[in-house]
Amino acid sequence: MGTGHYFWAIFYFTSLCSASLANNAKINFREKEKKVLDQILGAGKYDARIRPSGINGTDGPAVVRVNIFVRSISKIDDVTMEYSVQLTFREQWTDERLKFDDIQGRLKYLTLTEANRVWMPDLFFSNEKEGHFHNIIMPNVYIRIFPNGSVLYSIRISLTLACPMNLKLYPLDRQICSLRMASYGWTTNDLVFLWKEGDPVQVVKNLHLPRFTLEKFLTDYCNSKTNTGEYSCLKVDLLFKREFSYYLIQIYIPCCMLVIVSWVSFWLDQGAVPARVSLGVTTLLTMATQTSGINASLPPVSYTKAIDVWTGVCLTFVFGALLEFALVNYASRSDMHKENMKKKRRDLEQASLDAASDLLDTDSNATFAMKPLVRHPGDPLALEKLRQCEVHMQPPKRPSCCKTWLSKFPTRSKRIDVISRITFPLVFALFNLVYWSTYLFREEDDETF
Repeated sequence: MGTGHYFWAIFYFTSLCSASLANNAKINFREKEKKVLDQILGAGKYDARIRPSGINGTDGPAVVRVNIFVRSISKIDDVTMEYSVQLTFREQWTDERLKFDDIQGRLKYLTLTEANRVWMPDLFFSNEKEGHFHNIIMPNVYIRIFPNGSVLYSIRISLTLACPMNLKLYPLDRQICSLRMASYGWTTNDLVFLWKEGDPVQVVKNLHLPRFTLEKFLTDYCNSKTNTGEYSCLKVDLLFKREFSYYLIQIYIPCCMLVIVSWVSFWLDQGAVPARVSLGVTTLLTMATQTSGINASLPPVSYTKAIDVWTGVCLTFVFGALLEFALVNYASRSDMHKENMKKKRRDLEQASLDAASDLLDTDSNATFAMKPLVRHPGDPLALEKLRQCEVHMQPPKRPSCCKTWLSKFPTRSKRIDVISRITFPLVFALFNLVYWSTYLFREEDDETF
């Protein structure tokens, strides 16, 4: 008898559990979601035109917390001073009118795809030039409503934003591009934007930019006051560092090579006029074309950029090499003229000496030779006397190394070429030392963050 009662008790308990599980299996939670949505968003129950109340149901401003996820940065344009970014934008706030029963934790949240069903903050991007939503395959937007009335709004957008740049250190510069978000109609008495605590800005790990590197970013607030009131504003500053290796290969090394090629004319013979002229003109035109190509890719600004200093000095060196040949050519013609004048003077002196010796030989009545009172400039005795006087009157001078070395080159034109072979490289090396030390140290001093 005891065993039978025990068997029927187990059977009855098992039947009750099976019935309970069967009833739970019949519950359609999607239908429950529909009923909850109809309950909280039904006609006459919720007005999306009215903003939520403040914290803890007070009459204070509604608090909206924002965070963004930067998916990609496609370009940073120096000419138009703008950059394009694709991001996932999220807002979260609490609307106590949207509280619902979560059915003992089984309804974690409700999902909507129509933003006009609930109240939305009137946020806009103040430095936006262009922007669009993504609608392939479906609109990339959702709204989640949690049981406590918390609302999460997420959307994927692409923006082209203004980025004012200071190009004084170009291409050794760093640029700060901002993303500003503000309320358009609600003042701070009704709506306040705050960055989400913890990690308000996230950036995709493998972010690749064509000529920049994202070094860091900084979040801040930028509330603005106008005639109509004070408006809440958020901003994130992105610090981009320009990749210098591209400009080193494309600009700096070719300019150095053109300057060095222009020095080849110093080693050519001064009589090779066609070769030296063609070399100087070719390098000058190439350098001018390089400079114009660089300026074409930059906006016309009123200040001097670092690249302008470099190309200007390189162009000056190339132009100086061409002017050096003009000076050498002038000095060469001057040396030839002086040499011809000296040759004519020596011929005249030799002719006068020959005439005097002929007169002495033909005078048969002369018993002795009379020394002339006035000696000719070419007379060896007179030159010897003058040297002896100079030796006694002037102290001996030690010849300098430079003069001794230059004395090996008799013509002025040759001396100009030899001096240019040393002077031009030394001055260019000194310019490089000053240029790189100035702009590299200035780049570190001007770092904003």
